[in-house]
Parts: sequence; C-alpha cells; structure tokens
Amino acid sequence: MINISKLYCGEESPSDWLRYGEGPIPEPEPGAKEAAPSHAALKAPKSALERRPVVVWNSTRACNLRCLHCYTDSDTRTHPDELTTDQAREMLRDLAQFGVPALLFSGGEPLLRRDLFDLADSARSIGLRCTLSTNGTLITEDVAQRIRQTGFTYVGISLDGIDEVNDHFRGRVGAFRDAMQGFRNCVAVGQRVGLRMTLTRHNVGNLANIFDFIERERIDRACFYHLAYSGRGSRISADDLSATETRRAMDLILDRTEDFHHRRLHKEILTVDNHVDGVYIYLRLREKEPEHAEKVMARLRWNGGGLYSSGVGIGAIDWAGNVHPDQFWIHYTFGNVRQRPFSEIWMDTSDPLMRGLKDRRSHVVGQCRACQYFDACGGSLRVRAAAAYGNPWAWDPACYLTDEEIGLTPQEVAEMRAAGDYFDRPQV
Repeated sequence: MINISKLYCGEESPSDWLRYGEGPIPEPEPGAKEAAPSHAALKAPKSALERRPVVVWNSTRACNLRCLHCYTDSDTRTHPDELTTDQAREMLRDLAQFGVPALLFSGGEPLLRRDLFDLADSARSIGLRCTLSTNGTLITEDVAQRIRQTGFTYVGISLDGIDEVNDHFRGRVGAFRDAMQGFRNCVAVGQRVGLRMTLTRHNVGNLANIFDFIERERIDRACFYHLAYSGRGSRISADDLSATETRRAMDLILDRTEDFHHRRLHKEILTVDNHVDGVYIYLRLREKEPEHAEKVMARLRWNGGGLYSSGVGIGAIDWAGNVHPDQFWIHYTFGNVRQRPFSEIWMDTSDPLMRGLKDRRSHVVGQCRACQYFDACGGSLRVRAAAAYGNPWAWDPACYLTDEEIGLTPQEVAEMRAAGDYFDRPQV
C-alpha cells in the first residue's frame, strides 16, 4: 500500500509503525472487546524485511454478488472443502503465535460464513488485530453493531463507482444502494470504515464522484486498487488503464487528497498493488518541495515496496487452507494449513517461488532490474508480471513511468532489447 495522505501530505496514520517503521502501534478500538496482552507486545520492526506478514484469509468462496474483477472467481456456492471452525481456530492460534500484525477476513463475502463472528472473537481473544473486507450489502444495523462490538479495527467496503456503474461491476441491481446503507450503518455505530475501489476504464471517470462520496458520507479511509490480473480480473485485463490514464488518475487522487488535507478533513487515502505510485509521488514533490521529497524517498526505501510485499510482508490463506504468496496469486500454493502450520510454510524457502520472493533483488529482470528507483518500488506486483509474460521476475506491465524517468537512456534501451531483456506492455 502507498499512503498518499502520509507521503504526499505528511499526515499521521495508524499503520505508520508497520509501513514505515515509525509512530505508535494503535490501541484497540474504544468500546471493543479487550484483546489479549499479546497485542501490546507488538513492536515496530527494525526493517521491512523483518516484518511478519499481514495475512488475508479468504474465509469463504461464497458471495451474494458476482463482481467482474473478482480475484477468487467467487459465486453463490459454498466451497465443499472450506476449513471447519475447529481447523480455523487452530490456524488462528498459529498466526497469533507467529506474531502476524493483522488478519484480514475476506472472501468471497465473509459475512456469509456463519461462524465469522465466533472466529473473530477467538482471534481477538488471542491478540490478533482483525479487519474485515466486505461488499457491504449485508451490513444491517445489527450487523454493524456486532462488527463494532467484536473489535474489528477497520471495515473495508468495496465500491467501484456510483449508482449503476457499481451495480454493473457487482453484477446486481441495487448493490450500490445496499452498500451505501452498509457504510451508513457502520458510521452510525462509530465503526472505522473505508472504501475500496479497483481502477479500470469502466469506472475511472467516476473517480471525482467517489471523492465527493467519501466527503459526503463521512468515510474515514479509501483504498484505490490497481487491477491485478487474477481470477475474473485476468479476463478483463483489456479494461486496465494505460500508462497515460493511470497518471491522470493518480494526479486526481493526489490533488483531491491534498484538498482534504488543506481543509483538515483527515481522510486516509491509499493506493494498492502498484508501488510505482510512491515513486510518482516523489517525482511530483521533487518539483515543488525537494526537502519533503527526500523524506518521502527515505520512507519508500525503508518500506522497500514490492521487495518485502508478496511472500514477505503479506500472505494469503484461502477457504480450503491453501497458503499463497498474496491474495491475487490464488493459483499458486505453498502448502496447506491442515498439514503444516502457516508459520512453518511461510518460512520454508525450499519452494523456488518463495525463495525468489524473499530475495527478488537477485531475480527481477528487465526495466525493473535497471530502474534507478528499484529500492523504493521493489519491482511492484510480481503476480501481474507472471500473468502478462509467464515470468514472475519480468517487468511489471502496470509501471507507468517513462524509460527516461527510471534512468534508462535510448542506447541502454536498445541494448536491452537486443539482449531480450526489455518488456513491452502487452497489447490486449
């Protein structure tokens, strides 16, 4: 994640301790059930490489919607091999002992899992910090109150446009109306809630309206995702933004976040799945605030971007207990928590992909390898490179910086092309 509010505007964030190695660890939400003492024992890591992973648990594949870009290809059916309640509790105990900084309950639609709140209560009781990723359509007033009482530190509700734009993406008329009520029910009980949106050509024109919505509905946080070519998202890669369209979207996000900051609205705005965004912030700031820009670059280098993301700082467990490099790499499995604990699987580098992800500096090729900002970006999202070129170490095709910006001369580009080490953006 790239925290626009923090990097571009200098605002403090609850996750600074984990993302940049600075700031206090946030306390449990007021009014929530008390967590075990192990929460207080969490410490900011000395380096990004030392971080335990934030774990995304796709707790069910069942969903009441059918989103165009769903990375798990979820539908209304419950997967017959989902982890049982007892198996899930055993997994949670291992995650707590391993010291993961946060557990994200996701899906499918996690609120369709009948034991969700019992499992979240168990997770909280052993010190896990829990967040919830949902489409929001099932958050009634009672559900919002239960979420708040359980102690979820944050609820992310997916929205991909206003009104019929969102309904088209979600595959159901009325999805926007129901999600909007979910937002309002969370706000009414004091639950920290945010918006999640994946940027595509279908909805990028709605981006300004989304920022108006954030302000009007008193939403605390927004995460704008770059498209990952996974699940049903792999079938709509033609709808991904071009480099020019991405830059325009980023300019709007930066300008509107800065406007929130100047008006002291204190919204936390982030982008996800493209660490190039951090470098783009640096390049914009370098023109107007060079001292601020260098502080941003120092934070980006501490974080390492993709260097310490998939396979290091973030991991995923699916509904059946399979362990993946991240939530988008659902087709590649390192092992299953029914046979081995997640903590053991995660630290085992006998698998060549896991070994490479934990040492990607030695593996990445193409423009990423040659980029002068590699220490800050880390090659971004490896699963996108794998989907585009069949090579997880290739250039990330969602990079929107020019060859000149990353420090390549025309002669170097020609030499890389001759050596087969230059990747063009796929034509779709």
